[in-house]
Amino acid sequence: MATIDYYFATLSPYCYLAGTRLEEVAQKHGASINYKPFDIMQGFARTGGTKPADRHISRVEYRAQELVRQAKKLDMAFNLKPAHWPTNGAPSAYAFIAALNAGGGDLGALAHAFTRACWAEEKDIAQDDVIRACLTDAGFDPDLADSGLLEGAETYARNLEDAVEAGAFGAPFYVVDGQRFWGQDRIGDLDLFLQGKL
Repeated sequence: MATIDYYFATLSPYCYLAGTRLEEVAQKHGASINYKPFDIMQGFARTGGTKPADRHISRVEYRAQELVRQAKKLDMAFNLKPAHWPTNGAPSAYAFIAALNAGGGDLGALAHAFTRACWAEEKDIAQDDVIRACLTDAGFDPDLADSGLLEGAETYARNLEDAVEAGAFGAPFYVVDGQRFWGQDRIGDLDLFLQGKL
C-alpha cells in the first residue's frame, strides 16, 4: 500500500483549492496519507522561494489572476483578499497535529476546514474559537485546540525539516515512492502515478 506524504499549510490558498481531492485519490487506491503541516513561509526561505509580500509585481498579479481562475474552475467560493490573511498559521497547525495524534475525526476535512475558514469564510484561523469550530466540524474534540502545544511546535518544526529534505518547496506538495507533485493542479497526475500510468 502506498503512503503519500502530504506537506501542506493551513493558510495556503492552493491547499484550500485542493479541497479533499487528495483523500478521494488515496481512498481510490487504498493509499494512506501522512499529513505534514509545515511553515510554508520558512519553507520558501529555505528552498529559494520568495514570500508573497516580497514577490515581483508580475508574480503578484499572475497569482491573483490564477487563484480566481482556479476557484471558478473548481466552483469553489473564494476571496482573493481575505480579512485575516496573512495570519499566524502555527496555532491551527498545532491543533491539526494534536488531532492527528488523538484520532477520532476526519483529518482531510480538518485540513480543508482551516483553509476554507481563511479563504472563503473570512475567519482568522489563529483564533481559538475558529480553531475549535473547525475541530468540531471535522469530528474532533475542540479541546485539542489547547493541548499538546509543545509537541505540536516540535512536530511543526520537524515537518519543515522533512519538507526541505524531501524536496518540497511549496504547498500543497505530495511525495510518494520518490515522486514529487507540486500544486493542487497536480492531483490528477498523482492519481495517474498511483494507477501506474506515469
